[in-house]
Amino acid sequence: IYKQASDALKARELIKGKVLETCEFSSREAADIIAEKTGADVVQVIGYKFVLYKRNPDEPKIILPKANKKV
Repeated sequence: IYKQASDALKARELIKGKVLETCEFSSREAADIIAEKTGADVVQVIGYKFVLYKRNPDEPKIILPKANKKV
């Protein structure tokens, strides 16, 4: 499952996953485990669904705006 998630993150940068109700892990735990194994960041967890993000260093598809830092 980690290889599939890693390949999907490389191709799309953003993936959505769903944890079955019968799973022994909560959606937060599953998202954290997959994120750790793939080097991704957990973006959102709602109910049984979660979203992961990992930037593709070679061909980025999602360009995030830079934060305006006012100190």
